[in-house]
Amino acid sequence: MAQLTPLAKGLITVIVLGVAGSLAWNFGLKERFAGGEATATKPVAATPETATGSKPTPPPKAATAEDRNAPLGSAANPLKVSLVSFHGYAPALVANGNDLNTQPGSIYGKLGVNVRFVIQDDIPTLVTIFESGAAQCAWRTSDFWAQEQPNLRNAGLDGKAVMIVDNTQGGDAVIAREPAVKAVEDLAGRSVALLQFTPSHGMLIDALDNSSLTARRKDSVKLVFINAEEGTAGVRAALESGAVEAAVLWDPDLALALRNVKGAHVVYSTKTATNLIFDVMVCDARLLAKPEGQAVVQKFVQGWMEGVQAARANPDNAVEALVRTQEFFKLLADKEGRPFVKSLFSNLVWTGVEDNARILGLAGGTNHYERVYKRFDEIYRKAGALANPKSPVIAPQDSFDYRFIKAMLGQNKAAAEAAAKPQETFTQSALKEATQQQAMVTKPVTVGFASGSAELTKRAQKTVDTEMVPFIENNGKAYFEVSGNSDATGAREVNLRLSAARARAVVDYLVTQWEFPRERFKIVGNGPDRPLCVEANAANEGLSIEDCRAMNRTTRVAVFGGR
Repeated sequence: MAQLTPLAKGLITVIVLGVAGSLAWNFGLKERFAGGEATATKPVAATPETATGSKPTPPPKAATAEDRNAPLGSAANPLKVSLVSFHGYAPALVANGNDLNTQPGSIYGKLGVNVRFVIQDDIPTLVTIFESGAAQCAWRTSDFWAQEQPNLRNAGLDGKAVMIVDNTQGGDAVIAREPAVKAVEDLAGRSVALLQFTPSHGMLIDALDNSSLTARRKDSVKLVFINAEEGTAGVRAALESGAVEAAVLWDPDLALALRNVKGAHVVYSTKTATNLIFDVMVCDARLLAKPEGQAVVQKFVQGWMEGVQAARANPDNAVEALVRTQEFFKLLADKEGRPFVKSLFSNLVWTGVEDNARILGLAGGTNHYERVYKRFDEIYRKAGALANPKSPVIAPQDSFDYRFIKAMLGQNKAAAEAAAKPQETFTQSALKEATQQQAMVTKPVTVGFASGSAELTKRAQKTVDTEMVPFIENNGKAYFEVSGNSDATGAREVNLRLSAARARAVVDYLVTQWEFPRERFKIVGNGPDRPLCVEANAANEGLSIEDCRAMNRTTRVAVFGGR
């Protein structure tokens, strides 16, 4: 991959690069939609009042004047929550009575708590938000939160995530316009537009790291970082104009690009990597330390979870809540129609109590949130994304306050039971169908075996545990081909039989020890027939002959499934 320039690294000190999360695409929306065809117009500088370049749609009722001496959660002193214009947060608006301020008879109104949602599309830092009192809680994507919590600690503050609010499942994707680009490995030597240090960037880094590309070919992927102020509209414009061959986008610009760019198709997405990108709600640690704060946050979490149920039951009303409260969605609906806005809901999951329990590992199984937090902390530190490279490494369990979801789970036996059940059903027929297509990405794993043996050693098991299992867990809806491979030395027929036996040993271990369904795995023995490195030309890849052969002697995990 292209190396980051000093200037690019320096930009992370401006939080707008935290853009990350879910919504830099709204910058300049009015300009893009006001005049016919969408264009990547440079936006008017955002201010707290006009973060999207125009005044937001006024709420039906004016907010009550604030009195910070009044009880928190009262009409005079509502719990203030910073959001951006994103359809993943529709359940919260529904819970508030389709308003930024709690309305009588709404879900929050009935719970006896007043919540004021503050739309801050300019994305201030959490330090700014918490210190100014603009809000006590704020959205963050799990990867963005992994970047920002160390900065919060450096400023003498802290926060905790209190719930997962959505899980993208198709709303983020690597897309390309050239038919020849069918897999992550096909990005070698091509240009890819994206926003730096966003979930898109993290997803691409993760995909490339887990690909079968050699180091030299990974470096040949040309990352084209679009100015953060242009948002994903600028990324989409780069793809539309032919300036780049591929792009990493999220909705709604993802959906628009797939519709408008000739030949555009998904290479890899969160439709397959379902356990990779989550949005969370982070609250000031000072609020969470007080009993009265805990009581208000509990009602806040409960109301959001009930809002999820209401939004699922009436998605048209969820669209109305977005259009009514946010200029971004009003303009989007006026330009593309309400059905388009509604279609965006299919590419993410509004996460209720059951989903939170599953993602957080509270019903058994892996804690996907903590795994992803740790993974993105590693990715962004390596990429130079942290403003202070010496920022403390925070244990993932210290980034989340589990009390509120646990309390709801304790009162909801049905949700606890549902979370403990397998989320997906896998079949042999679907495996056969999926593996007839080209793999989206293939991860080589060096699982060591004794010479002539197919028995997994303890060291080999640890390799599977640390390098293969997280990759499988990321791709929650995928099917996999597990293949044994050898170098070109020795008898081909012997290598074919032995490589198949080794692949079978790996799958047996994944099924018996990790309880993955056997129906997810196709077993193949390639022997020397599918080299990742041409041994006769090892130097072309910057490798010695021994390193080239070692690369070929790998167990590989290829991902298949919905794009």
